Parts: sequence; C-alpha cells; structure tokens
Amino acid sequence: MDRAAERELIRKAAAGDRKAAGTCVRAYQGQLYAYILRLSGRPEVAEDIVQEAFVRALTNLDRFDDRYRFSTWLFTIARRLYINAMQKRKPIYQTEVISTLGSRANRPEAATIDAEVSTNARDEIQRALLYLPESQREVVVLFHQFDWSIAQIARHMDMPQGTVKSHLHRGRCRLREALESSERATSRVEEVWG
Repeated sequence: MDRAAERELIRKAAAGDRKAAGTCVRAYQGQLYAYILRLSGRPEVAEDIVQEAFVRALTNLDRFDDRYRFSTWLFTIARRLYINAMQKRKPIYQTEVISTLGSRANRPEAATIDAEVSTNARDEIQRALLYLPESQREVVVLFHQFDWSIAQIARHMDMPQGTVKSHLHRGRCRLREALESSERATSRVEEVWG
C-alpha cells in the first residue's frame, strides 16, 4: 500500500469508518502475525499480541503521526506488547505451526517432496532463530523476512544504526553457528540452498 492510500485509510478509520479499519487489519495482519510468531515461537502468544496491537492502534489512531508508516507504528506497538508478554512467559517452540506458515505444501501444485524439504529447512531456521538473543533475533527477522532497512529497524527498536548493524552481523554469525552445529540442520538447509 502506498503512503497516500495508507494516510487516507487511516484518516477514514480514525473518523469511525469500520470498513477502513477492517482494511487496515487485513493489510497488516499476516505480516504482524508472522513477525511475532518468529520472535516468540508460540502461536497463541502471536495471536494474542496481534489482536491487542490492533485494538490499541485502532483505538489510538488520533495519536498516529502520519509522517511515519502505519506499519512501523503498528510493529512498534506489537513489539512492546511482546516484550511485556515475554517477561511473564518463556518461549516454547511448536514446529508444526511455524512450518506451515506460508508453506508451499498448502498449494496444490507443489510436489510433496519439495514441500517436505522446505518445511524441514524452515523448522531448522526457526530453531536457530530461537537460539539467538531477542534483540539479534528481532533485527534478523525484520531485515531478512520483512526487508526493513537498517534505519527503519533503528527507529523501531530505538537504537543507533551502528548497534543494529552489530546485532545483524552477530545474529547472522550465531545463526550460522547454530545451523552448522547440527548435522541434521546443516543437511536440511543445504537441501534448499545447497
């Protein structure tokens, strides 16, 4: 969605247009859920946080500064909710849910073996992501999964760009170490990228 369309949609939603609010939710729900799921590894946590983030964002649209992207503001709200939730809970990994997120196995034209290879690699990458400290995991996910720039991540996480670059570098190194530390992980990932 381009900025002008986003601004108009937010203006309408702030004025009470339910259809515009629904469009906002549909536009960002999948990305936000995938982001929180990657951070937490727990679908129930991701669902709760995404729902609460939308409730807070939509009830406080009058506070939104349209100089920024709505998605950045929404992700910031969700991130803060996630941090608060994680102070109360410990992440538990659920392979089958994360592996089906965006899985090629859901498309009828996908070959069974191709889907299994992709699922196995995705599972190993998720395990490796959960090995990272939260700040590194978040930077890696935002940069590689959502294509956010270093500047966007720095604003979102309220840290200098140099620190974001350090987290990204260290996170990649730790991911590589985690993937290479297990022969099974290495072979599953190489099936896709090798």
